[in-house]
Formats: sequence, structure tokens, C-alpha cells
Amino acid sequence: MLTVEQLSARYGRSVSALRDVSLTVPEGSVVAVLGSNGAGKSTLLRAISGTLGLHGGSITAGQIAWKGQRLDRLKPASIVRHRVLQVPEGRQIFGRMSVEENLRAGGLVAPASARAEAMERVHTLFPILKERAGQPAGLLSGGEQQMLAIGRALMSAPEILLLDEPSLGLAPQMVARIGSIVRDINATGTAVLLVEQNATMALRVADLAVVLEVGELALQGDAAELAASDEVQRLYLGGHAESERQAEEETTAARRGARARRPLGVWTP
Repeated sequence: MLTVEQLSARYGRSVSALRDVSLTVPEGSVVAVLGSNGAGKSTLLRAISGTLGLHGGSITAGQIAWKGQRLDRLKPASIVRHRVLQVPEGRQIFGRMSVEENLRAGGLVAPASARAEAMERVHTLFPILKERAGQPAGLLSGGEQQMLAIGRALMSAPEILLLDEPSLGLAPQMVARIGSIVRDINATGTAVLLVEQNATMALRVADLAVVLEVGELALQGDAAELAASDEVQRLYLGGHAESERQAEEETTAARRGARARRPLGVWTP
């Protein structure tokens, strides 16, 4: 479905970001891309979506194909018309526009006849966006903004969705919700290429996974098998599991402290 073959990319003239990276996203699958900061994960998605040049980067070798069509020769708008959509890191919604206006903006490239169906799909996945349709998007919580960013991409009825760090900056409970959202999207037939630092969530929802290290492909294979490997456990899973546990403990402790500080005789819900 999507193939990346011996892809190399750089920023400017000298900063190498990817070197000979190859991977495949089979039809209807979820493929996770793991790696630390600077591993080249976001660069990979930018190369696929055609937006690498907007960040001062360029493809120096290799090719990217979608159903046999070379994407690396197309402009970003043409790639979107091929129903390959990226949700960039940091959400990047239109804060002054309403929730509904953000969604409608995402559906501009889709046929008019398909927009109503796409809106219904988004509202089914994210009922909160329907409830807050007229609210300025900038007033949504971080998790709700991430839902809006994903929903906006779904308005173009993508066949493959490129998700860049969807759990970034979110509370553990919301991270789990994002994982469920990825599963729900995939269940309707949309393939997902998921870039994540939260390996615990990513490997839980993915069928296949690849690991990038300093721009090179280090590991790839079945997600469950990689999750069980000693190397992935040591480098990626232990830290996230521990941080999630600590976050939950801190939340519980904060609630207990708040209750303890309430003055006697004052009722607080």
C-alpha cells in the first residue's frame, strides 16, 4: 500500500536526517515508528506528506510510493488528493476559528457529496466536537484539540493517516484515549502510520513497528514481538511505564492533599 525504499533526507546542505530507510505499511494496518528525539521520525512523515521542503529539508535518495504512484514527485496538495493525510505534531489547529469551521476546512479537498458522511464519522468518533461545534477551537483542552486535529484530517476521508506524536503533552488517561481512537479509525479501514515516543501505547495498538536510531532503521517486525524483546523493553518500554505510573501516583497524591487542606465546616464538592 505505502512503500518507502532506501529513503535518505537532510536539512540544509549538511544535516543528515534519514539514511537508507525502508518500510512498508500494508493495507488496513497500523505501523508504529518509534525512536528518541532526533531519530528522524517526524522527518519520515514530512517526506511522505510532501511537506519536508516547508521545513528546510529535502529528499536526497530513495523513493516513496502509494499504490504504485510515486509520492516523492508530487506536491503536498496532490498527495492529499491521493488520500494520504498527515496530522502534524503539536496539533496546529486554527484557534480563532470554531470547531466546525476547522472541520469544514479539513474537508475542502473532498467531494461535496462526501463531506456530510465524513462529518458524521468525525462526530461519531468525537461526540465532544459536535457538542462544541460553535466554540472557538483555541478554548478546547489539549486532548480535545488533538481530537479536532485528527478529525480535521478525517474530513478528507484518508486511506492512510500519518499521525505525528498524537499523545505529546497529554495526561496518561488521555494517552490511553488516543490509543483507542487509533484503533477505532483503523477499524473503519483507514491505515495508520503512527509516530510515537510513547512506545507502550504505540506497540499496544500497532500491528507492525519500526525503530529509528539517529536516522537509520534499527529494528522492525511484528509489534507484539518487538514489545517482548529485551532491547525494546530496556530502551523504550520501561521508562514510559514508569512515567505513567508516577503521573498517576502524583495525581492521586494531589487529590488527597487538596482534601486535607480543606477548612473544617466548609463543604467543597
